Amino acid sequence: MITGAAQMDGAILVVAATDGPMPQTVSTSCWGRQVGVPYIIVFLNKCDMVDDEELLELVEMEVS
Repeated sequence: MITGAAQMDGAILVVAATDGPMPQTVSTSCWGRQVGVPYIIVFLNKCDMVDDEELLELVEMEVS
């Protein structure tokens, strides 16, 4: 990601709702900010596989 980041207008970070954010999720978003990516959009994937609404809300809060 770092090699071509100077030319990027934005990035999409995909997080699985079943797993939540992983350690590399945080490091990737930090790298994006450090190299000057102006916009990072987070996409929450696999929401339909989570039956517990509270768990889904917790994952949403963790990635925001």
